[in-house]
Amino acid sequence: MIRLFETHRIRKTKELDGMWDFAVLSEQSEPLESVNYMYRLAVPGCWEMHPDLATFRGIGMYRKRLETAERTTYRFEFKGVSHSAKVCFDGKPVAEHYNAYTSFSVIVQDVEPGSHELTVLVDNGFHERSSLHIPNDYYTYGGLIRPVVLEEIGKAYIERIAFEPLWENGVWSAHVRAVIRNVTEGKLSIQLHGELAGQQLNFAPAELPSGCDAGLELSGTFSMPGVIPWSGANPQLYELSLQLSAGEERDENSRRIVDDLIERVGFRIVTTSGGKIQINGEDIVLRGFNRHEDHPMVGAAFPLQLMVKDLDLMADMGANSVRTSHYPNDERFLDLCDERGIFVWEENHARGLSLEQMRNPYFASQCEQVNREMVDQHCNHPSIVIWGILNECASDTDEGRTHYKTQIEQIKALDSTRPITFASHHRDKELCFDLADIVSFNLYPGWYGDEDPGELCDLARAWADAAGGAGKPMIMSEFGGDGYYCYRDPSRVKGTEERQADIIEANLAAYTTRSFISGMFIWQFCDCRVTEGTGWLLSRAGTKNSKGIVDAYRRPKLSYAVVKKFFTD
Repeated sequence: MIRLFETHRIRKTKELDGMWDFAVLSEQSEPLESVNYMYRLAVPGCWEMHPDLATFRGIGMYRKRLETAERTTYRFEFKGVSHSAKVCFDGKPVAEHYNAYTSFSVIVQDVEPGSHELTVLVDNGFHERSSLHIPNDYYTYGGLIRPVVLEEIGKAYIERIAFEPLWENGVWSAHVRAVIRNVTEGKLSIQLHGELAGQQLNFAPAELPSGCDAGLELSGTFSMPGVIPWSGANPQLYELSLQLSAGEERDENSRRIVDDLIERVGFRIVTTSGGKIQINGEDIVLRGFNRHEDHPMVGAAFPLQLMVKDLDLMADMGANSVRTSHYPNDERFLDLCDERGIFVWEENHARGLSLEQMRNPYFASQCEQVNREMVDQHCNHPSIVIWGILNECASDTDEGRTHYKTQIEQIKALDSTRPITFASHHRDKELCFDLADIVSFNLYPGWYGDEDPGELCDLARAWADAAGGAGKPMIMSEFGGDGYYCYRDPSRVKGTEERQADIIEANLAAYTTRSFISGMFIWQFCDCRVTEGTGWLLSRAGTKNSKGIVDAYRRPKLSYAVVKKFFTD
């Protein structure tokens, strides 16, 4: 399943899920004809799920054979390849992409009838060319971890839609932007029209430049009387449907419908005023979890059933929000949050990077890419109410501050409708709180230190105020402690479920009684796999971060009941 709703009624689409040929390569330059495809692996899937590849880090090659009935133009969309991809069609390179957690697409023109071969070289290795995928406190899986889609397109197609809800003088309106691409060598006369919430959307006729890389953005603002706002209590969604007509240049009579694209949107406004976060003018307090896309049976390649299971458990505990630590999440999970009224802090992909790591020559460009793709691809989800960047990176340095400023400005230029934050662990050394709309702290009282959670929280508020965060909402973005499933002991020593429950209770008791706290995200929802290595961070017992309120198989620990008590009160 690609999305939880139909995205096309005109464009032909096909999911390429199923079994693909797979080979382990010794180097990237290995000739395609010499590759030995000795495995058959599921797509979507992580290659670590195969017994031979449980710890494999390196380069692999996927192959899929396709049958084409008539001459056509293909558009392949890869929802997530971990972490680098090189795509070939019939042996010819057609695309490259970096980052596991954002999608990319490629056009292949003039595909003749007959048999064809699609190959994807995948690299999940740790090396200089990868500044964001590094040995870390979570695991970088390998493979085609999210769905692959095959589409057939005509002369032109709608690449994406960006929807922005507007509220002015008691009336809702919608600003709609659409990017149109030409796949012919001639100019095209185009007309875009559609529907949203019972209102017709008609854009002015336009001329589309020639060439496959040629694009045109069309936009319009439309009044939307009578729409019901989206909220956590009433997550009203609407279908935004656009159709594209295209014909020869300056010949309106030759136009015919050639493509369509459907998005699902909600009308809501996010603001931060008076030190609070508001949805449609009403103050909210975020109560939720940090969540990794990780499960022992599927790795990072989540089926819909497991996404639903995770949200069912969160809802049972009374959570109203989730932080996508530390990367953009699968669109289907975001679709579920849209439907259920779960608020989302979606985060770019950069966790725990030192200043030296941020000096990687690829760092700035790879962050720019993932930021742009995250916002462009996920901006229509009403559930996303916060953009986050650069978790626990070098925001306590002047050089690091330059990166934070650049990325915040980049995201604001792409989408000014949502507040931006970042999770800091630098306490009173933080230098970037003045740049963010919300100040957020990762603090672990009771686990990495013996501080009282309430006293530490008060100190954090003072640190933020002194560092340029005065008057801004404050979120406790990480807190918690390890609890090993079924390790129970009346001594309540560290690692027992009892000690973890004590820590969670002390933290929640402090945060839920302080009016200046606008959000609290427990670290973390479920236990997750981490990279094996040296140093305390990468030498966790069993290569697991065991701070989950449920274990890796989603079995509740004692702290589950504690969270439910505070979140449902």
